[in-house]
Amino acid sequence: MKNKEIRNIINAELRVTRSDDGPVKISGYAAVFNTLSDDLGAFREKIKKGAFANALKNSDVRALFNHDSNIVLGRQSAGTLTLKEDDHGLFMEVMPPDTQAARDLMISIERGDITGQSFGFSVKEDSWDKPSNDGPEIRTIIEIDELYDVSPVVFPAYPDTTVALRSLEDFKNISATADDMGATALEDDMQEVEETLIRLKTGGIF
Repeated sequence: MKNKEIRNIINAELRVTRSDDGPVKISGYAAVFNTLSDDLGAFREKIKKGAFANALKNSDVRALFNHDSNIVLGRQSAGTLTLKEDDHGLFMEVMPPDTQAARDLMISIERGDITGQSFGFSVKEDSWDKPSNDGPEIRTIIEIDELYDVSPVVFPAYPDTTVALRSLEDFKNISATADDMGATALEDDMQEVEETLIRLKTGGIF
């Protein structure tokens, strides 16, 4: 899971659906599109609509509890986890197993004790924008490379942004290089103007 990142959705509209003639399901949004995150430490972030499209075709996503691989609630390839994009974000629906851990989790969701959700992913394409003020840079996730898991969580931990911060550093370095190149070009233009003025004053031939 190289370059894996984790993001959290607080108040993720998690809900449990029980019916007499069908399986029990946990559902909610694992990600929301075009909504700026809180400050993630030097940057804010939003996810572009459609970012998950290719990842959903190429990944075998698990539904876990608290990102714990020992507590598997469902799996995409098994048909027990369904993920789809809509206009709002990435919607998940999982049919949990009849285990004590899953039963306890569903009770906690119904009571409102657990309302957060999280997802683990890697990025294929993103972009960075400098803010118009002194605020943090804005990262837009354009395409998810791989989606590893979606997880209801008790404590939405501070997001793992190490990989994103490396990407931000690259962006700043590229921007600085471009600024330096622009400054050098301006200096060359100014020098050429000065030399032209000198030749005009001295009657030089061009």
